[in-house]
Amino acid sequence: MERYQQADPEAPAVLVSALSLGLLRFFRSQSATPGQAEDLLQDTWLRIHRVRHTYRPGEPVLPWIYAIARRVRVDGYRRSRRIDSHETGMEVLPERPAGGEPRHALPVFEALVAALPEAQREVITMLKVGGLSLEEVARATSSTAGAVKQKAHRGYDRLRKLLRSYVDAAGGGQ
Repeated sequence: MERYQQADPEAPAVLVSALSLGLLRFFRSQSATPGQAEDLLQDTWLRIHRVRHTYRPGEPVLPWIYAIARRVRVDGYRRSRRIDSHETGMEVLPERPAGGEPRHALPVFEALVAALPEAQREVITMLKVGGLSLEEVARATSSTAGAVKQKAHRGYDRLRKLLRSYVDAAGGGQ
């Protein structure tokens, strides 16, 4: 990030390649469609470019970037809500999948995390997908490390219960 601030022409590409996958997973876990997640990722990099001068050299870059990503996600949600309030939805029947999913297959991470409340989903995604520490997540969410720990703990408990109920429903109970 410091090289990016000093106009190193290779620095943006290094940042984008190193962090885009984690940011994309962050957006997808927040119930965004793949297309919306891509749009949010692009908006995040544009915003990072515009506000790169606000990064303080020597500070951890991940909390700074995830704080920006979080704001972009909130802005995107607000924008889509405004658009949705002015549009009339059409009901489209989904097509049946070609092959059935095996009964014992567990849901993917995004599906499990989507069942969590937004605050827990956000914290767990930053911790597990983004690889941020508790303190970094606290900075990115303008919260305390204790509050982050509590949200993560409650989220983990809820995920365990969801997985247990899924396994029991699939006939794999103990």
